[in-house]
Amino acid sequence: MKKETILVVEDEEKIARLLEIELEYEGYMVTKVNDGLEAFEAYKKGKWDLILLDVMLPGISGIELLRRIRINDQITPVLLLTAKSSVEDKVSGLDYGANDYITKPFQIEEVLARVRAALRVKAVEHPQEDESLLIFADLKVNSKTREIFRGEDAIELTPREFDLLVYLLINKRQVLNRDQILEAVWGYDFIGDTNVVDVYIRYVRKKLEQQNKPALIHTVRGVGYVLKEAK
Repeated sequence: MKKETILVVEDEEKIARLLEIELEYEGYMVTKVNDGLEAFEAYKKGKWDLILLDVMLPGISGIELLRRIRINDQITPVLLLTAKSSVEDKVSGLDYGANDYITKPFQIEEVLARVRAALRVKAVEHPQEDESLLIFADLKVNSKTREIFRGEDAIELTPREFDLLVYLLINKRQVLNRDQILEAVWGYDFIGDTNVVDVYIRYVRKKLEQQNKPALIHTVRGVGYVLKEAK
């Protein structure tokens, strides 16, 4: 049985080490990171079943990291670890998309119980599927093999075009602004004009709409783009 993966983002080494030991003893695979920016990179490169996230971090704060995660990912459970106990701080964390919060100092049994609870909820609400296959209308994309079909026709995309299409598929029917797309596909620190998004959208559209097929990528004037069925 595959072990569930947990990303622990905590800059206090003693606390991080305690969490690592106890979680691994419970059978989880644990990765520790002690910096907000490094944690964001680890998040993007890995596949996590749950994130334990301290609020006070070097680099960027836990709240800012949570905000970045929730731009594209509403599924991965995030439990906040915070020394702040005011109602306002807890509400703020939950408003940014945290699933739960744990106030320091904590009992490790409470942490483990909340982790188990969050993973149970995720398993019920988001049962595992073949996540490599993305289907929308007559469009099929395999994220592992990078094969793309529109009906029976194979489509060839460059790596960047492929990443853009996958991002639109993951967020189908959601209107995405250029900054969101730029951050997700090109990276948060990409230096350049958001016009690059328009250029690549045009490239992908042209390839998807060959043989007079209906448009799937639509422009929302003054906002950005959305992948949805043609009217």
